Amino acid sequence: MVGNLRHRLGGRRDRGRPVNALRELEVLLLLGSFAASSLIVFAYPDSPFSQPRNVVLGHLLGTLTGLVLLHFGAGAWWHDALAVGTAIALMKATRTVHPPAVSNPLLVFALKPGWLFLLFPSLTGAVILVLVALVYHNLRRATPWPKYWL
Repeated sequence: MVGNLRHRLGGRRDRGRPVNALRELEVLLLLGSFAASSLIVFAYPDSPFSQPRNVVLGHLLGTLTGLVLLHFGAGAWWHDALAVGTAIALMKATRTVHPPAVSNPLLVFALKPGWLFLLFPSLTGAVILVLVALVYHNLRRATPWPKYWL
C-alpha cells in the first residue's frame, strides 16, 4: 500500500528527495520575524531599524542568543524572558537594534535547530531581504538607500 501511494505521489523514493529538500527550504525561509522585518524595511526605509547593519546583525544576534541559551538547557518558563532580554541588551550594546529579530530566540526554542540555523535561514534570509530592499528602494526613491551600511 505504501509503495502504491508513493507511486501515485511522484514515483520512486529517490525522486522525492529534491522535492522534500525544497519544501524544507521553503519552511525555513518562512520565519515570522522576516515578515515583520519586511514591513519595517519596505514601509519605513529611513528608520534606523531598517538599515542593513541592524537587519543583518540584529537577526544574527537574536538567533545566536537563542542557540547559546538552548545549548545550555533552555526549557524553563523564565528562559524565554532571559533570551529576549539578552537579545535586546546585545542589540542595544552593539547599536544593531532590529525589533523583529528579538523574537528569534523564541523561534529557536520552539524549533530546536542546530548551529547551522545561524547561517541558514537567519543570515541568508536577512541578507536576501537587504539585497531585495537595496534594488527596490534605489529604483523607486529619489534618495539612495540605505542611509548607512555600518
